[in-house]
Amino acid sequence: MRRFLPAALLWLAALFATAPGLRAAELLLTLPGGAQRLTPEALLARPDAARITVPADVAYHRAMSYRAVPLRALLGPLDGVETLEAKATDGFASQLPAALLQAGAEPWLAVEEPGAPWPALPGKSANAGPFYLVWLRPEQAGISPEQWPYALASLTAVAPPLRRWPSLGVDAGLAPDDPARRGQEVFVTQCLACHRLAGAGAAEMGPDLARPMPALAYMTEPGLRALIRDPKSVRDWPGQQMPGFSPAVLPEAELDALIAYLRHQAARR
Repeated sequence: MRRFLPAALLWLAALFATAPGLRAAELLLTLPGGAQRLTPEALLARPDAARITVPADVAYHRAMSYRAVPLRALLGPLDGVETLEAKATDGFASQLPAALLQAGAEPWLAVEEPGAPWPALPGKSANAGPFYLVWLRPEQAGISPEQWPYALASLTAVAPPLRRWPSLGVDAGLAPDDPARRGQEVFVTQCLACHRLAGAGAAEMGPDLARPMPALAYMTEPGLRALIRDPKSVRDWPGQQMPGFSPAVLPEAELDALIAYLRHQAARR
């Protein structure tokens, strides 16, 4: 027994060291120049780390104060980068155009300070940490709620969604003013962060909207519209995560376009 005990303790130590909840927090940043793992301590020690106030935080639905690093300074020149994939620990995967990161709104990487945990998210037991991409003046670039990824695990330079997953694109023969073309853009911005479409996408959070059946094959259009606006008005289940998309976030014309896109993609299958 004395000979076995040290081996058992070593095994337990290794197990606890690799448990997801006990690993040191790291953000994997992968750009054309290489990859690096960033810790909260290293980020907060940067000379450009600052205290910022976000007046209308998307995740917390109120004003929030954070220690944060300006994302543009952290990323450096984005030569050759077209899209940055922000992937979270829960499988959320937002596709952020590089042009958006350099537009009028200011992206910041909020970093949870060791010893000063953020509060739990509304209705959840977990918080938004340890890394959260927040925006100052988001209205200046039309930033959507799906472009505020929290619980970040990685930021990776990738190809734009339609080049990475060509099947997301509408039929090339569609008229230029066909609403499905606009719906394609809406889907990439608002839906692709949580859902795949016939396997296309990087998200691992919500169900695939085309497999094994397209959503419009088993739901009526009024039902799908209601689900998008207020999921709990249609169905409710433990662990439900999908938020409702109000007209302020998803105007009626964009919802119409999204439905047209899903209808078009379902017909192609």
